[in-house]
This record gives sequence, structure tokens and C-alpha cells, in this order.
Amino acid sequence: MGITFGIFDHVDRGAGPLADFYENRLKLVEAYDRAGFHIYLIAEHHSTPLGMSPSPSVFLSAVAQRTKRLRFGPLVYTLPLYHPLRLIEEICMLDQLSGGRLEFGVGKGISPIENRYYGLEPSKAEPMFAEALQIVLQGLRGGKLTFKGEFYNFENVPIELEPYQKPHPPLWYGVNSPSNAQRTGERGMNAVANAPAAVIRGMGETYWPAAAKAGMRAPRLGMNRHIVIAEDREVALEAARRAYRVWFASFMKLWRENNTPPVGVNYPEEIDGFIANGLAAVGTPADVREILQAQFRESGANYLGCRFAFGDLSLEESLRSLDLFTREVMPHLHAESRQAAE
Repeated sequence: MGITFGIFDHVDRGAGPLADFYENRLKLVEAYDRAGFHIYLIAEHHSTPLGMSPSPSVFLSAVAQRTKRLRFGPLVYTLPLYHPLRLIEEICMLDQLSGGRLEFGVGKGISPIENRYYGLEPSKAEPMFAEALQIVLQGLRGGKLTFKGEFYNFENVPIELEPYQKPHPPLWYGVNSPSNAQRTGERGMNAVANAPAAVIRGMGETYWPAAAKAGMRAPRLGMNRHIVIAEDREVALEAARRAYRVWFASFMKLWRENNTPPVGVNYPEEIDGFIANGLAAVGTPADVREILQAQFRESGANYLGCRFAFGDLSLEESLRSLDLFTREVMPHLHAESRQAAE
């Protein structure tokens, strides 16, 4: 299986009115569709400028109508914040409205601060997630839903909606360790990480065998990367540095206001740190091509989640990166992956 190219978008707040922000994001999504990207995945965050799509289903319903081939979904639905019956219905509607283009990521929510705003005790998030996932997957199979658990109880609830894809749309999960990657493979989920190439290779040692044992036909293990490209390296670096500072301020806002360190991550204040550890690819098309070629060889990953829009990058700057990536980077990576598979 060759490399699959997708998009990851925090949908974090940029400059200008919010209505213009949404419209520009949708114009960018239309461009992803035309460029032949496989999937567009968005984050779910609450009460923070890091996430302007706190209801992923609402934004994705617009994505469904503005695109023709692009698959899309949340990375992730924060399951403990949803009533499972409502989420089953939303998943079915999005999948039907798009003709079977929905894929969905699931998680318990990385931010205890955000969870508490919704009245969720963070210690309950993991067991609630496990129950909710079981219910959602059962409900998407249709019929009468019966479930008895610690947090949810249903007795013969009729499920009138059904997904377009059977038994359900493909699943995604964000991984952060080899053991986590193994559980993700065992559950039949695609896996993606914000991690250096060497770390992703270690995850692959547990993920690939687990996914194969689970019977996945085309499992994906991927890496998300901030990407800024220009014909001039300094122009790309200047834009990336400026926009990253805005993105980083949004990422840190709630943590700083609550005097709490982020859970599970320790990101640098400048994008130069991301570039150094491989979490960002910035420069000319040749620079970015060389960076990503080396990372695919080292990581063994077969999926790349590109982040062309973040911070205060303008629509024009994001489209420039997208155009150069599509014309001068993506074909080379495709060709190399095909040669490696032969």
C-alpha cells in the first residue's frame, strides 16, 4: 500500500471575522478536494481559540456539500461529551448526506479543563469512552439497541437511521505510545500521531501486527505535520514562524489561564523547535520533499496528515503551500512509495 495524503485541521482561530474565517476554510477544503487529497480530519475543542469547530458534525455537514470526492471526519469526536444515541444519528446523517464519505475518529478528550467545563470528571473519561464506543458501534449496526453499563443503559431503543457504509464508517484514533498503537490496531482503527519519525516507527512495531490480526484490509499509520512552502525559503520560514506563534498561543491559552501544564505534550514556543524534531516541514518544495522523504523512510508510516492552515496564515498563503505541495512534493513521494512496494 502506498502513501495516502490527508489533511489535519485544528480549525484554530485566525484573523478577521468568524464568518469570513469559516468561508475561507471551506474554500480551502474545496481546494483539497480538487487536489486529490484522500481525507480531511478536524479536531474537537471547546472554550478555546484552538478549536472553532466545537461541533464537528455541523462544520462537516458544510464540508459534505462543498466537496465531491474528499472523505472527511472528526479526529476526534470526544465521546464522553456526547449522548451516544445522538451521536449515532449524527454519524448516520453525515454518512448518508455525503454518499459514504465519512470516516470518524474517537477519543476521550485530551484536555481535562475542557471536559470539566462540560461537567465531566476527568477520571471518568476513559471508562465513559469505552462504553460509548461500544454503544455507538453497536447502534450503527441497526436494529434495537440494548446496553447495560456503568454510565449508559438502553433497553430496546429502535435505531431508525443507518450509515451508508456497512457496518460503519472507518475508524481513526490518535496514538502516543507503542502500547496505545497496539490497542488501536486491535480495535481495527487507523492510527495517527504527532510524533517524530523514530517514535512512529516504534509504534508501527506493535500497530501493524495488531491491525493485521484484526483483519484490517488497508490500515493506515500516519504522522501529522505543519507544512509551509514557498519558492523562497525565507518567505516560508517567516510565514511559518509568525503563524505558529498564533497557533501556539491558542494551544496554550486554557492551560496558562488554569496554571496547568498540557497533558501528554510539550511543544516548543517557536516552530524552529518543531522543524528540528521533524514535526514541521518548512521551506522550498525541494526542502519539504527531502524532509518528508527521509521521514517516510525512517517511520514506515503510510499516511501523512498535512496542516496547511494554522494560526494567522492567510487563505492565499495556505493555497500557495497546497499548490506547491501538490505539484512538486506529492508526486515524488507517491513515486518513491510505489518503487518501495515493488
